[in-house]
Amino acid sequence: MADAMNYRDVITIEPGKRGGKPCIRGLRITVYDVLEYLASGMSEDQILSDFPDLERDDIRACLAFAADRERRFVSVPSE
Repeated sequence: MADAMNYRDVITIEPGKRGGKPCIRGLRITVYDVLEYLASGMSEDQILSDFPDLERDDIRACLAFAADRERRFVSVPSE
């Protein structure tokens, strides 16, 4: 498996911006926005075309952020 991207250089959290949600490089585009676009079937190229301020690495940073958050999520033990 390749080394995980260091999303900490890309994902920012500012209390006064988008309600403190994780955003990309201080922009008003949230990690959730990007993940929702991907989940709806948009390709990376479509997202980059619609949001020219974004870079391909920004999308990968969103995925790395989500993966890290999922890994840290405490799972409920099975019975």
